[in-house]
Amino acid sequence: MKAFTLIATIVAIALVIFNATKLNFDALLEGESATAVMTIIAGLCAILLLQIFRVSKKIEKLNKRKS
Repeated sequence: MKAFTLIATIVAIALVIFNATKLNFDALLEGESATAVMTIIAGLCAILLLQIFRVSKKIEKLNKRKS
């Protein structure tokens, strides 16, 4: 499971970086730039969820050791 979260995080980071190059700061919410903004937000959300999942698995492992 750790490998999956690591690979998914790397893919999400790559997606954010790629879409950051597609941004047009003169018209941020128009055309291709709007799609890039939405994809960047989705990628950041995915990274956040994966990190929360990773922390919850660490907490679960610590609780099993104490029991």
